[in-house]
Amino acid sequence: MYLASFGSIQSDLVTTASMVQLTLTMFFLGNACGQLIIGPLSDTFGRRRPLLISLSIYTAVGIALVFAPTIELFIWMRLMLGFFGSAGIVLARAIAVDLSQGETAVKALSVIAMVGGLGPLLAPPIGGITHDLWGWRGTLATMAALSVLVLVLSWIFIPESLPPARRRSGNIFASYAPILGLILAPRYRFFMLAFVLGFTAMFGYIAASPFVGQNVLGMSPLMYAFAFSASGTALIASNLINARIAARVGPQRMLRFGIALLAVSSIAMLSLSLTGALTVWSFIVCAFVLTGGAGFSMSNASALALAEAPHARGVGAALMGATQFAVSGLSAPIVGAWGEHTAVPMGVVVCVAALATALMAALGSRAPRRETH
Repeated sequence: MYLASFGSIQSDLVTTASMVQLTLTMFFLGNACGQLIIGPLSDTFGRRRPLLISLSIYTAVGIALVFAPTIELFIWMRLMLGFFGSAGIVLARAIAVDLSQGETAVKALSVIAMVGGLGPLLAPPIGGITHDLWGWRGTLATMAALSVLVLVLSWIFIPESLPPARRRSGNIFASYAPILGLILAPRYRFFMLAFVLGFTAMFGYIAASPFVGQNVLGMSPLMYAFAFSASGTALIASNLINARIAARVGPQRMLRFGIALLAVSSIAMLSLSLTGALTVWSFIVCAFVLTGGAGFSMSNASALALAEAPHARGVGAALMGATQFAVSGLSAPIVGAWGEHTAVPMGVVVCVAALATALMAALGSRAPRRETH
């Protein structure tokens, strides 16, 4: 949400562009580490207490960030925000699966995937508006206010979904015992990677779209904003459809449908980029189909993966989320590898990720089940 404020932050805090960019990198690093720590702990201590403690610290740090006087303190606070904010991501998935049975979990995970995907799609335009109105500190204050709202709603409405009888016994370190078992469980591993790579395909488009849309295709800022919004519409629609019919059709069939959309759109995007035939409207159509396919793929792959971790859903969700942020963060610089005036790197990243998603899903479907503890 604060991406539009990068230039103002650099100027006001008298720093370099790379140092401001580091604030984003540290957030992703904190998020990946936080999920690996908080998720397994929730299998021992329950979901509600770790969630509320983490959100309370996240809110306090978010408020303090508004008044950060130096870029160094800003960077460390962003690391803390990523770490404690990860609780909302990893525990949302664990709670959803705790409170549902079998294929009905897909409905809840579809909504979570929709919200998670809409964040990077809608936050930058909203952040641009708040920056124009109130400056970069005003944008951070808006983010802090939202975190207060989330904390209050969580205190009121989020129940404890993991009763003591279903928690892991032993000391804190016992919470992390299932990690290796899940990594070695082939169905969990492959479906988890299908989820991660489906998100990576969409994230490759998100990271490159400002440069491709405006620098390569010459779209005006307004037209680019509408094109970006169309992608968000596809993500919403795919998850709403999935939540309605996946329990009846089955998550594996819905996953295959989503992967087909990913493959067709990504191959078309790469082909058009390589031949120089990419136009504004073909870019919009490809992006629309791509994000819709990512929506179907992510929600069903995550449901299939977590179904393989009945006794360690916190760990399963943590591994999934940490890998998601790590792989997507590594892929982001590649889309700008050949400069800001070509769409080819974007096409390569999106296409490779989509085809890898298909491979992981196929391997997961054929892998034998393995009981996890």
